[in-house]
Amino acid sequence: MLEILERSAIAAGRAILDIYNAGPAVAYKADASPVTDADHSAERIILADLAANFPDIPVVAEEAAAAGHVPDISGKPFFLVDPLDGTKEFVGRSSDFTVNIALIENGVPVTGVVYAPALGILYSTSSRKAKKALVVDDRIASPQADIGCRICGDRPVALTSRWHNSAETIAYLADHGITDYEAVGSSLKFCLLAEGLADIYPRFSRTMEWDTAAGDAILRAAGGETLTMDGTPLTYGKRNQRHDSDFANPWFVARGKP
Repeated sequence: MLEILERSAIAAGRAILDIYNAGPAVAYKADASPVTDADHSAERIILADLAANFPDIPVVAEEAAAAGHVPDISGKPFFLVDPLDGTKEFVGRSSDFTVNIALIENGVPVTGVVYAPALGILYSTSSRKAKKALVVDDRIASPQADIGCRICGDRPVALTSRWHNSAETIAYLADHGITDYEAVGSSLKFCLLAEGLADIYPRFSRTMEWDTAAGDAILRAAGGETLTMDGTPLTYGKRNQRHDSDFANPWFVARGKP
């Protein structure tokens, strides 16, 4: 399965880069978040690949969900897909955008692929091993290297969202004496934790499950964790939430080894 997901993410990344280089057409959703022709093109590629190879596994994809197309996922594994995570980064000509594909079983992200096409970097996990590889000319060009979280030292490094930072995040950093932090876009924040390049990622602003699942899978496989504010692991497949929409995440803190 992982090889198929990796190939699909790379193919979607090629479509994204073609539009990135040509100049995207940008529209805005009801929540004022941007969506481009690259989002739709990449999602079509991934959905076709998943349907051809895993026809019995339902898929929850960001743009399809926005259009009201959500399959029945009750009591079964399902895929979560964000075809272009970091659309604001993409529109702003930053390189911090990714393709995210994750498999969820019993509320847990167990397989994940995060591909950063502008950086040529692919992160993935299955069988509880997190890996990183370079991609050149749409092919994995280097042996996939095992990655793992580092043990947090006396001076932790935090990652924050470039576009969705909040007063609560700044207060959290201050309360925990964290003065070193960097703003990074998209699910790359999870991957940098998994790679041992940072220690903690507090998120006190809105995310959806397709934003986090693939990166969360990689972080967990690398020895890290993603906890909600009550100290329990972030779960997936959240429907009929009393105070929020389907698939919306609560605030959380992702971190490497404490």
